[in-house]
Amino acid sequence: MTRLRLIAAGIGLVGVIADQVTKTLALSHLDPSRPIQLLGGLLTLQLIRNPGAAFSMGENFTVVLSLVAVVAAVGVVGWLLPKVRHLGWAVATGCLLAGILGNLIDRLFREPGPFRGHVIDFLQLPHFAIFNVADMFITAAAVIVLWLTLVTQVSVDGTSVKDAPPTLTGGRVDE
Repeated sequence: MTRLRLIAAGIGLVGVIADQVTKTLALSHLDPSRPIQLLGGLLTLQLIRNPGAAFSMGENFTVVLSLVAVVAAVGVVGWLLPKVRHLGWAVATGCLLAGILGNLIDRLFREPGPFRGHVIDFLQLPHFAIFNVADMFITAAAVIVLWLTLVTQVSVDGTSVKDAPPTLTGGRVDE
């Protein structure tokens, strides 16, 4: 149990560090008016400061998005992490923490000010939104959670839900 929490925390820490280091490098080396195309245009380095959420939605709700991120981080640490009893869920939880905290750091400490800070995005694929390393961790967490719930059918506590009869609420009978 403690080992799984340490794994999740380690992934979260490494993810936050990778996110913040890459954002610092992007701010130091990228000009927003001069995107850099790499890999034959498959990846473009395009610096933007995003006050909103995914796809720049909710640009006028930065404070609300910041508060949601704080609640999400507290929920992951205080509710989800203590329930983790499976390595896959520990990895997913660590990835989720990295993503939430990486973008929350921007919202708390970047201009224009606390809870209104803009998230630094700089990676762009063709016909897709501009994103960052924290967003990649959130996406990885979502993919892992989908795999764990739909394919391996293992719950966060490590029990198999493959053969458990469903209840009216969709949970297992023994819950």
